[in-house]
Amino acid sequence: MSRVQVPGSGHGVIDDLQGLLLATLVSSMGLAILAHDNLLVGGMAGLSLLLHYQFDWPFSLVFVLGNLPFYWLSIRRMGWEFTLKTFLAVAACGALTDLLPQWIDITFSGDSALMSAVIGGCLTGLGILFFIRHRASLGGIGILAIYLQQSRGWNAGVFQLVYDLLLMAVALLVLPASNVAYSVIGAVLIGIVLGFNHRPGRYHGRC
Repeated sequence: MSRVQVPGSGHGVIDDLQGLLLATLVSSMGLAILAHDNLLVGGMAGLSLLLHYQFDWPFSLVFVLGNLPFYWLSIRRMGWEFTLKTFLAVAACGALTDLLPQWIDITFSGDSALMSAVIGGCLTGLGILFFIRHRASLGGIGILAIYLQQSRGWNAGVFQLVYDLLLMAVALLVLPASNVAYSVIGAVLIGIVLGFNHRPGRYHGRC
């Protein structure tokens, strides 16, 4: 069975360790900043944040449990290394996102929501980029999109876009329209960070 080739396979253990730790810290900081103003991102992280806002469930618990059904797809399509790293990344990022607001004061002056969307979106995008470069991800919908593309010929990018649009539409039932609008800004910035930096030939995964 063919597997998706994920960039970054040239890293050693120490390189992977520091890269994944940095990715966890940066992603968690971005998500914590977004959560400070009740904003969303796309994918499973966005759904987990929405459930956290609506039911006051711990983000880490929802994020970890929500990703569990996708790991068997990850094993089949990405392999054990990618799946194990992703499982650890999701658990660590979820826990740290909950803990960071207890350790630091996330406060912006002026239009706080706009600043949260910009800074949180950019940091989350960088964190996801770091994960990709070290053969990991934040799991969830991206894995399902790849599976559907390979098994049924669906376009992975279009699938993720449709999912994110539906998520933002559902969010209007829970959050003010302004929060959803700022969330879209953050999601667009994540896409821009990944679009500019995650391209063939931009990074070879070798020191």
